[in-house]
Amino acid sequence: MVQLVVRNIDDTLKHKLHARAAQRGHSMEAEARDLLRRRLEQPIPAPAGLGTAIASHFVGLDFEPLEALPRQAPRAAAFDEW
Repeated sequence: MVQLVVRNIDDTLKHKLHARAAQRGHSMEAEARDLLRRRLEQPIPAPAGLGTAIASHFVGLDFEPLEALPRQAPRAAAFDEW
């Protein structure tokens, strides 16, 4: 078994952990172990791509679909015209 020391926990978090442990009849140490175990057993969701992240901001909004613009041949670069 490994020991883990967590420093600089603010008082609010400490009080919440203490209250939660007391409600469940655990020590603060046992409650912290249980919280870590349960959280780390959950799978990490795959990150969304940029397009998916942007689209998620517009879910539920009613937009008219845009018409596709006709494709045009690319123009020559400016230095090609000299």
